[in-house]
Formats: sequence, C-alpha cells, structure tokens
Amino acid sequence: MGEKKPVWVKNILLILLLVVLVFGSLLLGRYPKPGFIGLDEAIRNPIAWNIILNLRLPRIIAAVILGSTLALTGLVFQTILGNPLVEPGILGVSQGAAFGAGLMIVLNVKSPLALPFSAALFSLLALGLAWSLAKAIRFGGWIIRLILSGIIVSAVFSSGLGILKYLADPRSQLQEITFWMMGGLSGIGWTELKYLIPFTVPVLILIFILRWRLNLLSMGDRTAHSLGISPILEKNIFLFMAVLATAAVVSYCGIIGWIGLIIPHIARRVAGSDTAKSVPTALITGGIFALISDDTARTISTGEIPLGILTSLAGALIFTLLMVFSPLRRHL
Repeated sequence: MGEKKPVWVKNILLILLLVVLVFGSLLLGRYPKPGFIGLDEAIRNPIAWNIILNLRLPRIIAAVILGSTLALTGLVFQTILGNPLVEPGILGVSQGAAFGAGLMIVLNVKSPLALPFSAALFSLLALGLAWSLAKAIRFGGWIIRLILSGIIVSAVFSSGLGILKYLADPRSQLQEITFWMMGGLSGIGWTELKYLIPFTVPVLILIFILRWRLNLLSMGDRTAHSLGISPILEKNIFLFMAVLATAAVVSYCGIIGWIGLIIPHIARRVAGSDTAKSVPTALITGGIFALISDDTARTISTGEIPLGILTSLAGALIFTLLMVFSPLRRHL
C-alpha cells in the first residue's frame, strides 16, 4: 500500500488544477463557436479577445471568489458551532442577505454600496435570530435545535422576499429579485468586482492567517480559556467576518446553495479536521467547484442556466455520496 501524499502536496495539485481550469475557462464559451477556441485564434479575433478580457475574465475571478468564500465561511460556521450540517443557507444567513438586497431594489436605492451593507445587516440579524431561537427551543439536542431555528428563520426571510416580489415593479425590479433567488454570475463585470473584492478577499486572507485559532475554538470554551484566549469574543469576530463575506457574495451573485455545506466536508476528507490544513484546501476546492459549475451554466445550452440550480443539483448528489460512504456514526 502506498503512502498517503502530504496535505501540502495535495493542495499544490489542487492549485495547479485551478490554474488549468482558469486558463481553459477563458477559452471556453459560445463565441465565435461553441466550445474551446485556440489561443492564437482568440488573439487574432478582436471581438473574441474583448469578450475574454471584459466578460469572461471578471466572471471567472468572481466564480473563484464566490466558491472560496462560501466554502471557507461554511467551514468556519461548522467548526465554531460544532455542527457539520450547518452552512450560511441553512442558518438563514443567505436568505437574510437576499432579503436585504431585495429591499434595496424595491426601495430603488441606487448606491452601489447599499446592497452589500443592507445584505450584511440582514445576514447578521438572521444569524442572531437563529442562534437566539435555538437557545429558546425546548426540543432535541443543540444540533437539531440549531437546524430547526435556521429553517424557521430561512422561512421568515423567504416569505419577506416573496412579499418584496409581490410589491416589486414587474418590468424591472421583479427580474432583479428573481435573479437573487436563483443566483448567477452573468451580471458580474469589472465594476461589480471593484465592490465585491474589498468585502471578501481581506476576510479570506484574515481567516487564512488566523485559521489555527479555529482549532482552539472547536475544543470548547473551558479549554480555550485555559489556553489564554477569549472564546466568546473570538467566535463573534469569526462569525462576523463569515457573515460579512457571505453577504457580499450573495448581494452580487444571488443565493448559491450547497457550496458552504459540501466543500468543508470534502476539505476534511482531503486534509483532515485540523483547520490549519483544511482551510487552504477548502479555499481552493470551493473555487474549483464554483468555476466548473459556472462554466457548465454558461456553455451547456444556448441559454444560460442559473448557477444556483446547478450547484444545488451537484451539491445534493455529492452530499448524498459523502453521507452514504462515510463511516457510520450514531451520535447527533
């Protein structure tokens, strides 16, 4: 039996795969013909080159940021809350962000920063409601109560989003809100990236630098106290950063489900439960998953398929395989 590869070797292989996918995605599309075009042909054709630089490149960068952000925030939620079944969508954070973005659309607020700020505000509100409700519920263990409260909060904000759709102008606002609910990267350009990157990349870098402290926080409050850290303060800081980054990607890309749930599970399979190792793996794997999904969404048919539909379909299949082939555990 061969020896297992070190985690850093696996991560380098994943980075190489991501680089190849990025380069291939630049040459993949439906112009001037469906499928791949050669690099020489792309350089010679000014229209194709313009499409690559101004449409595909910002979209590819956004896909990698989207996947990495949702994967990492999902890992942060699962580690801090001690629950492998939580992700921003299950706790109502994504629905809160979509409601905040939808509210700004219906109120016709045109400021480019209004959407991410409103999305972040309602994401934090959703997380606070889910956490408080889980403490108040008198049924089951902590994991069950947190999932139940997340379902309730998600339903509340989904209903609120439904009311906003009813009130929205069907000629313009309703289409924008529908976009948030299905998710997609068709509206991402360099202008949107200019606002998306400051809310996500610094958070990803900060969590990456502090990733080893997630191990301490997962050991319980007493152990963390004995090691000289303030668990409540640090948990709140990590959760705030995760919610802020999630709200930013949801406000520009819509609700993209399942990435925050399945990628942390895959990262732990590849790198183990040590967050010092699994955080880099989750970042890279999330980017790969989102990029492949977006390439499929924009090329599989003549009309673009909403990205959220594809990630949900693929995520459900992958999650089923992970659960079916996992070692049997009887606790919850």
